[in-house]
Amino acid sequence: MTNRVKVGIVGAGGISYTYLKNLTETFHITEVVGIADIIEERSRRRAEQFHIRQMTVEEIMNDPEIEIVVNLTYPLSHYIISKQALESGKHVFAEKMMSTDFESALELYQLAQSKGLRIGQAPDTFLGGALQTARNLIDKGFIGEPVNAQAMVARCYNLTQDENHPDLPFVFTAGGSIPYDMGCYYLHALIHLLGPVKTVAGLSKTFHPKEMQRNPRNPGYNKPFDMKFPTSMTGALDFYNGCYGTFTAISDSHREETARLEIYGTEGTLILQDPNYFFGPVYLARGQRGEEMAAMPLTHGYGLHNPVPENATGEERTWIDSYRGIGVADMAWAIRNNRPHRCSGELGLHAIEILDGITESCREEKTYHMTTKPDQPAMLPQGFIYGTAAEACMDTK
Repeated sequence: MTNRVKVGIVGAGGISYTYLKNLTETFHITEVVGIADIIEERSRRRAEQFHIRQMTVEEIMNDPEIEIVVNLTYPLSHYIISKQALESGKHVFAEKMMSTDFESALELYQLAQSKGLRIGQAPDTFLGGALQTARNLIDKGFIGEPVNAQAMVARCYNLTQDENHPDLPFVFTAGGSIPYDMGCYYLHALIHLLGPVKTVAGLSKTFHPKEMQRNPRNPGYNKPFDMKFPTSMTGALDFYNGCYGTFTAISDSHREETARLEIYGTEGTLILQDPNYFFGPVYLARGQRGEEMAAMPLTHGYGLHNPVPENATGEERTWIDSYRGIGVADMAWAIRNNRPHRCSGELGLHAIEILDGITESCREEKTYHMTTKPDQPAMLPQGFIYGTAAEACMDTK
């Protein structure tokens, strides 16, 4: 029998559903002990829903059997909760990103190192079937030598909350603006596919520094506030493997979402799905004009569309194809097998330095030289396995 890893969760907001569903059902290595939230009603609901304990943050931190604290709080609270967990002797896995800026993320990473603890963070979507298959195709030479990559996400972030939501959404706060909220999916995917980045240069700007609520029902309606964080960012990335790339994240679009992730090689091109998701398709184009183009079969698990039950709730329908929490499961297996975990602190630190480096490049009008250089995350073992046995791909040394 597997020696399971006990987990405590802090934060019972919307995304906690998919984490709890997967950490209690999809993955066997994790045993969720309990959940805490600043709003007790939310943690009570989740505890009853998933048959776990409703706990306080202090109870989670002081429970000697809990090995991993999963930090699902808002970005502004990531640093505080993660630091408290590390100081309590717990490994930490945080929702995206590790912290609100490189300096505080580096402090957390160094604290974990000094205590011999692991720290990791979402996004973990690159562990899904689509991006694992894409990595497999690159590593096996299907596109030849990678020469360029394009990553782009555009969303429309408008303040339209009613009187029941008087506070600013986290996407208008530190660590939550579009480069951090959505750009991190693209950066983790690029680092997974191509390895670390050597230098960055780019532009970063807030197009509407005086934002305001647009819903007459909201108490903040027509009251401007200072938007201090970038709503548009474009960066040039120079990877250590010789590949160049561009990264763009913008929240001033007039479309709900535009997503693009493509890898260009000397012999072919990969056209990939939005890295916010685990599933495909993965298209491979070859030939002089891409006339040979096909959807490639997935070589890894955790990438299929799941059937929606007729009586599914709204939450079930929203998260039906989500395997969020696979990064926690991989960390748990890594603890038991004494190997590196794939959503490593080094990876998260590198991604957040890329974003802060682009901002510094814009401010200083010069190329930013990265100070971090993580190992490229190891690809999961190849082999498409259905059902609960799929988890065996993480039981490696």
